[in-house]
Amino acid sequence: MLRLSLPSILNMNFQQIRCLNSMSAAITRPHRNTYLRMYPTLLVNPDGSTITIRYPEPRQIIKLPLNIWTLSEAERKARIDERKPKKKVKIEDDIEDTYDSKKYLKYLKKK
Repeated sequence: MLRLSLPSILNMNFQQIRCLNSMSAAITRPHRNTYLRMYPTLLVNPDGSTITIRYPEPRQIIKLPLNIWTLSEAERKARIDERKPKKKVKIEDDIEDTYDSKKYLKYLKKK
């Protein structure tokens, strides 16, 4: 007769349960492989209109990407320019140095 203890039976059939309190779901999403229910989610279309849909994972908002090939040439160029990294402006300071250290030697005390 095969004899198994209770902890070995539980470990065989179930995954390890995370020991977190009730506030952890407010900070991050629940860590599950499958979600048992559908969650209300706000879907934002590329034109800015919004639809409330049922989504299998707990998300608050989903934004659909914009197809840039449906835009006019000027709008497409503006969108592509926004994606490019900004160029840093180099500021060159040409300060005239009129400081003369010999002028202040009279204020130093000799030991």
